[in-house]
Amino acid sequence: MKLKPAPKEKLKLIRALSLKKNRVAHKLFLIEGAKSVKELLNSQFDISFLLSTQTFLDQNAALLNKCPFPLFMAKVSDIERSGSLKTNNSAIAVAKIPENKPLAPNKSEYILALDDVRDPGNLGAIIRIADWYGITKLILSKNCADPYNPKTIIASMGSFTRVSFHQTNLFKYLEKSACQKIGATMEGQSIHKIKIATPAIIALGNESNGLSKLVLDSVNKTVSIPRFGHAESLNVAMAAAVICDNLKRS
Repeated sequence: MKLKPAPKEKLKLIRALSLKKNRVAHKLFLIEGAKSVKELLNSQFDISFLLSTQTFLDQNAALLNKCPFPLFMAKVSDIERSGSLKTNNSAIAVAKIPENKPLAPNKSEYILALDDVRDPGNLGAIIRIADWYGITKLILSKNCADPYNPKTIIASMGSFTRVSFHQTNLFKYLEKSACQKIGATMEGQSIHKIKIATPAIIALGNESNGLSKLVLDSVNKTVSIPRFGHAESLNVAMAAAVICDNLKRS
């Protein structure tokens, strides 16, 4: 397949999408690197266009030959200068941000709700953890990191294609939900000692301050991860992994 070089306006748009205000204005986001782009190509996302090196094109010709969206050839240097990855010798895709649709658990589901989780790397890791444990829905408070931040997408390692997000007023969302609502705190009942039936929403809080008072007031009960050593706390993504593992053991 012979491709045209990437137009300057496409490279300019990619650089612009590193900022949230531009992602919001264009309703587009970036997907970078071979693994994430291949996951995207096998997903239901609406892809706007893709920049590919010759190597990535040759290795994925079967996938790319069927693509209905524009494909452009780009040098590794252009891809690296335009995106956020320091090293990217494969591809960058631009896709449409899905509509922010409400999500609710079905009768056999757990949902994770994140309250003010501001680090995009932590958010991306939690998306990947949720995907590992078969959790397909995340509710994000309005002051959480942007799920379409390039750092979030990179950290999710392609799991963003299988986990849906709804960003909303978390307190109001929890208040309206009729299912069981569990808050993760330092003082709650040991996650090792209770069984949490589905459907349930598990709320995890800010990296420094935990759950906000409003969210704590709206949950039915709280759980904690028992500590056996002397560390002060766990990273929120690590806590999410431990809690998800215990949910699936019960």
